[in-house]
Amino acid sequence: MFSAFAPFEPFQWSLAHGRSLLLGPQGLIMAIVNVTPDSFSDGGRHDTVDRAVEYALRCLEQGAHIVDIGGESTRPGGASVSAGEEQDRVLPVIEALVRAGQAVISIDTYRAETARLAIAAGAHIVNDVHGLQREPAIAEVAAATGAGLCIMHTGRDRQKLADVIEDQFSFLETSLRIVREAGVADGAIVLDPGFGFAKDTDENIELMVRFEELSRFARPILVGTSRKRFVGAVTGRDAADRDAGTAATTALLRMAGAAIFRVHDVAINRDVLMMADAMVDARLRLCGRTGA
Repeated sequence: MFSAFAPFEPFQWSLAHGRSLLLGPQGLIMAIVNVTPDSFSDGGRHDTVDRAVEYALRCLEQGAHIVDIGGESTRPGGASVSAGEEQDRVLPVIEALVRAGQAVISIDTYRAETARLAIAAGAHIVNDVHGLQREPAIAEVAAATGAGLCIMHTGRDRQKLADVIEDQFSFLETSLRIVREAGVADGAIVLDPGFGFAKDTDENIELMVRFEELSRFARPILVGTSRKRFVGAVTGRDAADRDAGTAATTALLRMAGAAIFRVHDVAINRDVLMMADAMVDARLRLCGRTGA
């Protein structure tokens, strides 16, 4: 165990537009809403504004705390799109969700201009799968707007270190230097170890086994294992049939201290988190009782 950060203690995550979310005591769900034709497991299902909004609202009804809106597929080999096309896909969805109610909205983008426009449209969080290292100006957008910021580790397009945890610190310390220089508030930052992003099955499993070592970052951790290739490698399931395997990773990573879970199937992961949170709560009470 590592004592640098207590992952189950309350942490108020500050977001844009005066919103916040309480992390720590309960695991939170971030629902994936891909407004794309080519995402690896649900491409095309929500590729119109009406479909995407309907699906996002259904996710909220099922227990999601955040909806993450993306306009470009991040699957390996996925086709890139222009900034204008990305914005045309996501901004109307964000605007419609704002009109519909009180959803906490995340924009899944590495582009600073898309992030700026999304927050202006009502989004609260920026989720950058390139860890701010493709367009560092995205950190300046977060600092200026007060947006929550999810900073993800990736192994793509670079030479990784052999040790999976050392590579996490090598990459993400660079990202954290970017946010410090931009003046992003500490309370706005969440990290993501980037399961599946240029990591093979063994590396992903080792990252799960050693997850508690990430507590040395002293920041809440978001995880995205949903329907990833390594879940399929272990279970033998195709992408659309990996929700049970994903739920197993959710339970295990919650017990190891993860705070937010980015998933496709909200309902099954909500139930899993309720059970895991009950165990976390009991463990903390028993530790307090025994002085362990």
